[in-house]
Amino acid sequence: MLLLSSFFFFYFSGVGIYIIFLPKILNSIGYAPVQIGILFSVVPLMRFLTPFLFLKFFKLSKKVFRYSLFISLLGVVALFWTINDFYILLLNIAVFGIANALTMPYVDTIALEKLKKNYGKSRLWGSLGFMITGLLLAHYFDGYMIGLYFYLGIGIFVFLSGILISLNSKEYNLSNDKSSNKTFSLIKNWHFWLSIFLLQVSFGFFYNFFTIYENDHGISLKIVSYLWSISIVCEVIMFALQDKILHFNILKLIKFSIIVTILRWFLLYLFPSSLFIAFVTQSFHAVSFALFHTATITYLYRLYSQKKLSMQFYHGISYGLGGFVGSLLSGYFYGEYLFLIASFIAFLALLFTPNSPV
Repeated sequence: MLLLSSFFFFYFSGVGIYIIFLPKILNSIGYAPVQIGILFSVVPLMRFLTPFLFLKFFKLSKKVFRYSLFISLLGVVALFWTINDFYILLLNIAVFGIANALTMPYVDTIALEKLKKNYGKSRLWGSLGFMITGLLLAHYFDGYMIGLYFYLGIGIFVFLSGILISLNSKEYNLSNDKSSNKTFSLIKNWHFWLSIFLLQVSFGFFYNFFTIYENDHGISLKIVSYLWSISIVCEVIMFALQDKILHFNILKLIKFSIIVTILRWFLLYLFPSSLFIAFVTQSFHAVSFALFHTATITYLYRLYSQKKLSMQFYHGISYGLGGFVGSLLSGYFYGEYLFLIASFIAFLALLFTPNSPV
């Protein structure tokens, strides 16, 4: 559990830099919202495409996992030379995205298999890493180079902790999946996969432009970092309590999470300059992200016999395709109605959530 918790901590520390500060960095050096939307759509797109590639040609193994860690680290290093050229940066992010698409499905499968209902207690360390990184950079952010050096340091720790997990073969060896040769079907449960996709499209609006949106409505970068932090505090609490919640009907928990997300985006649209409403909606992250994430991967883990594939497709279709489409749409629709559109998309996700397993 210690190695998994360490990996989650450093991995999501890097995610914190990528989500909170990289959009602001790109905006500050002259990138337009549409360009930022395109750049941030590439990693999700690679997350979506990679599972299909591996389903046909490869197997997600420890060796592949190690290569993905190394290439991800190289991608962070390359930011120092590529950040000022849109097309070269686009290529760098694409390669980084392919490697990154292989890391979390592998680790999530291990965590679910080894920790069961204690998954949340390990995953919460990722939330803490996200929060601590956000707070530190908010206080010491002075030009984009500070952010990049911080990102590089975190990247090194992600690489090292991931390597340690892969080397600990006795403790973290994945069990053989006797059903791995069976056809993996998305069609049978297409309503649920579409719901997952649509919800993450709405989150693409939030992840890419929440920092810029709040800045444009008079809330400083330092205060925005506190807003991100309160969401993570609430997320951590939810992860810590999830073993007591997941015994309820999983699909009802998922539906409840989506309803809270609809309300969350709608309030941001109605009160864009309200710091109080911003803090309230960020507290909803405990349900709209933490509860939804764990309930969904638990549901898929039970639903499919091919555990690794179900995790790969979950990350690919939700954070991958959903994040890709959300990034593109958010860059195009950025403005007054950004979160009204996000709220409507989340509502569509609710409509497609099934009442019972197919």
